[in-house]
Amino acid sequence: MRQAAALLALFAALAAGHTWPLASDLTGLSRLDNDDTGLNVWIIAWVAHVLPRHPLELFEAPMFYPEPHTLAYSEHMLVPGLLGAPLLWAGLSPVTVYNVLVLAGLSLSGWTMSLVVRRWTGSTAAGVVAGMLFAFNAHLLTRIAHLQALHVEFFPLALYAFDAALTRIPAVNLSATSAARPLSAPTAALALASAFVAQALCSNYSLVFLSAALLVAAVVRAPEWLGPGRLARTSALAGAGALAVLVVAPFLWPYFQVRRAQGLVRTIDDVRLYSAGWLDYLTTGGRLHYTWWSHRIFEGRTALFPGLAGVGLSAIGLTGRGSFRDPRVRMIAAIGLAGVALSLGPGLPGYAWLHTHVPLLQGIRAAARWGFLALMAVAVLGGYGVAALERRWRGSPYWPAVLLAILGVVTLEALRAPMGFVPFTGVPAIYTRLAGEPGVVLVELPLYAGPAVSENARYLVAATAHFRPLVNGYSGFETEAFRERAARWRGFPSDEVLDQMRALGVTRVMVHLG
Repeated sequence: MRQAAALLALFAALAAGHTWPLASDLTGLSRLDNDDTGLNVWIIAWVAHVLPRHPLELFEAPMFYPEPHTLAYSEHMLVPGLLGAPLLWAGLSPVTVYNVLVLAGLSLSGWTMSLVVRRWTGSTAAGVVAGMLFAFNAHLLTRIAHLQALHVEFFPLALYAFDAALTRIPAVNLSATSAARPLSAPTAALALASAFVAQALCSNYSLVFLSAALLVAAVVRAPEWLGPGRLARTSALAGAGALAVLVVAPFLWPYFQVRRAQGLVRTIDDVRLYSAGWLDYLTTGGRLHYTWWSHRIFEGRTALFPGLAGVGLSAIGLTGRGSFRDPRVRMIAAIGLAGVALSLGPGLPGYAWLHTHVPLLQGIRAAARWGFLALMAVAVLGGYGVAALERRWRGSPYWPAVLLAILGVVTLEALRAPMGFVPFTGVPAIYTRLAGEPGVVLVELPLYAGPAVSENARYLVAATAHFRPLVNGYSGFETEAFRERAARWRGFPSDEVLDQMRALGVTRVMVHLG
């Protein structure tokens, strides 16, 4: 327990270091220069606002008024919102809480991966390196504006629980301590369902990614749960799947309703635009490589470079003596390969067919983000590589220096600090006044739509002070009615526009003259 706590403290320190200077001023710094941050600040504040009052109205978010189920235009981010809710209820600003959740997501993701790989390999050093490769990589460190992408702490736990439901393979014992007693199949299945649900309720993307990862794992390890004498394992896994579907389904239903009523579907052309190519796997924002060569290809690409240390260590993990006989290694390698293939989007034969026939895929616009599975695989296999080196060098006076060099290179390759942030001075007081006025329906002008719709994000941040119905909104989707309304209301303050506003129920207009 003390070692686990020490590892959590280590990853909290690494999160602060990789995002520096964020930890130095959690209340005054922000990434609100990126409008996606503004949307996500609003979402976590909305979750904390609505759940104690009207929990069944989570998706009836007060933006894009008067449309229903508007939270389903974007990610609901329930689990990050729940994590931040006590801080919001205590009076911290949504921007401050967002910053805390950024650090928490990176810290917890690295920590859980370190615990899983430590259990699988028996090596604390392997766990630390795997956690670093998992949480502080080229992809996640370029997505500080997307809080949901940083909370992948339940992903390793789901893979661990799936493995535990199938196998009794003990950890390799590199220390004097014995391996923990393995979980029973029913207990592991319940842990799998719990981890899956928690990860699914962080992000719809991670729901799809984890579902695909577990499907690949089930195929690779089919002999362990299919066939005579394996009924208990099969039943436990089936029960875990049924339980997970039962819990997650209500959170998917509003997305289905919006899809049916508003046509919220990512077209295959959208997916093609945001798919990966081989250059994405060479793209990184890490200062060392960015300055050296990555700046030439960075613009417009998804950063998926696994790092030279990660590639080298994972190669050792794959090719070490007996490594590929380990079903965990084969499982993780297959998931990584699947991630690379799916990140190509329509460039992968059959992806277009899957997009048409698998509804969950129709919510995935940025296919390049499937590359996260490849980076996850590099992290786990890299941990196996460190464990292999530790077995080879154990007892050597040079091993501490070798390990220190590995830790240094992994950190240096990913390091983007000091990161760029902008100041946040708070929400103007005029918005707080709206919270005490009954019957408010607000529109802020200019009302942005189309290519400029993200400009509404600043209004959403201000709306966290009142959560009154707001005609403005921002997401990756907007209705045709919203676009037409924005075009017509450019004629404000004509009598025609004022009549349309009254007919919609608008009671307040905020005009930004600047």
